[in-house]
Order: sequence, then structure tokens, then C-alpha cells
Amino acid sequence: MLQVLAAAAAMPLPAMAAPARLRGLFPIAQTPFTADDRLDTAALAQQVTFCAGTKVPGLIWPQLASNWSTLTEDERLRGAEALLAAAKGTAVSVVIGVQANNNDLDSSLRMLRQAEAHGAAAIISLPPAKASEAEMVTYYQKIGAESGLPLVLQTQGTMSVELVENVYHAAPTLACVKDEAGDPLQRYAKIRTLTDNKVAIFAGKGCTEMLNELRLGFDGYCPSMFCTDLFQKVFEFWSGGRHKEAEELFARILALRSIPNVMPYLMVLRGIFPETVITRTPAGQKVPAPLSDSDKALVRAVWNDLLAPYTIMGAR
Repeated sequence: MLQVLAAAAAMPLPAMAAPARLRGLFPIAQTPFTADDRLDTAALAQQVTFCAGTKVPGLIWPQLASNWSTLTEDERLRGAEALLAAAKGTAVSVVIGVQANNNDLDSSLRMLRQAEAHGAAAIISLPPAKASEAEMVTYYQKIGAESGLPLVLQTQGTMSVELVENVYHAAPTLACVKDEAGDPLQRYAKIRTLTDNKVAIFAGKGCTEMLNELRLGFDGYCPSMFCTDLFQKVFEFWSGGRHKEAEELFARILALRSIPNVMPYLMVLRGIFPETVITRTPAGQKVPAPLSDSDKALVRAVWNDLLAPYTIMGAR
């Protein structure tokens, strides 16, 4: 790893040919529900308002952190429409996920066409479940052939860099790779080379390696929503040569994130979600424990002491 980072110091900054709007922070929007388990489209769309107000360039929905597999196709269509309506007239680029339960290609295509009709900036898709790499390439080729929208490929598990190369050649609309397979730091240079330096490379995994990824030249990041504006500032500080300030703010964010199960409370504390919002948990996953009153007091103290001075939209 140290060799990878040391080599990065000698690397030129990437000359991207991918769409300029696929750069910076693109958080994964959370999926809120009302107390009676109905999709809360108003709270969902509030995340666009938050991004617009804090100068975050875009968001993605629904993906793994959105608990997409718990949603029906109808909920996804209504949610996408709400997000895209909220983004009209703003600078926020909304990227819509089109992977489908049970690998239903027809469902993916319906969601893709709706996203295109309502003004999505791009589409993103996880690979079909339990598919071979050859089948994955065929899937992305079909998705890419159905629309002129930029395509974002999300990798996971054991998906190889050669798969990324094959999708790049099979789907001309491929504009970005959100790389979460293996060790993205080790894969970065090879993906750059195999895609002719024409595809943006985004990082996921909660931005835990953001400083190392910035040193290498990653183009964008996909954290959860609650601190995305602060991560955007880290990105801007680093891109502007203010590396010490980027490192300081990143350390402050990690201090907040070290508190277990902090995200749901921060979404409410920052006014992104109302207190009445609930979420769904996919089958087989543990339901997050709510914070105690003392934990909430700790979150507020850490927030006010370390992070509030950096924010445009603070906390209630």
C-alpha cells in the first residue's frame, strides 16, 4: 500500500474525458418511510434540497445504503420522480439506480426509461446477482444500449478490473466506475489505464480512505448523506492545494463517525429528515439500535465543537 501511495506522488493529475458533472461528492440518498411504512417522498426529496443548499454536486438513489432491495418497483418509480422533480432548477445532478430484484431486466429498463424521461443526470447499476462476469458484461451492454444517459458501473465482491475494461468496450455510455470491489486503492491505476483515462473513478465504502484516494486522483465519493457537505469541503480543500485543512477536517469527521449508529440521529439533528421518519432493514441485517439520550448529547457536543463551524446548514 505504501508503494501505491508513494507512486501517486509522481503521477500527473488525471485528464478526465468523463462528464464534468460526475465529479465531487455524490452521496447515497437514504430511504425514509412514514410511521405506517409508506415511502416518504417529501423527506426523500429534502435530501436534494440539502445538497443544493450546501453546494454538493449530486446524489445517487437507490443503492445499497438506500436499502434498495426492500423497495417495490412502484416505490422506486415514485421515489425517483420525487427526487428528479426536486432537482429541477438546481445544480444537483441526480443519478438513479436501475438494478432490479430477481435480475428482472424488463424492470431495470422501465426504471431507466422513467429516469431518462424525468431528467436524470445519469444511471447507475449494481451487477445482476449471482451472474458470471460474462453475463454482467452483457447486462451492462443492454442497459447502456437503451439510453444515451451516462452509465455508472458499481463494482462489488470479486468483480475484476478486466470486467471493468470489458464493460468499457461493450457499453460506450460508461462514464464512471464506483469501485467497491477488492482494494480500490490497488485497482485505481489499472482501471485508469484499461479505460483509456476516459472514465471517472468514484470511491465508496463510507469515504474511510478518502485522503489516500485523493492522493491517487479519485474523481468522486459516495458516502451516506449526513456529512456529505463536509466531505465536499475536504474534496475542495484538497483540490485547491489546501491539504492541511483537508486533513484537519477529515479527522474531525472521523471523530463524529466513531460514535456507533450516529447517522440516523444526524439526519434529524441537521434537519434533513423529520423525527417521525423510520427506515426498513433488509432481511438478514441487524436493525440499528437507537441512540440513548446521553449518546445524543455526545453527538451534539462533538458536532458543535468540531464540525458546526464548517457548515452552511448546521443543526437544529
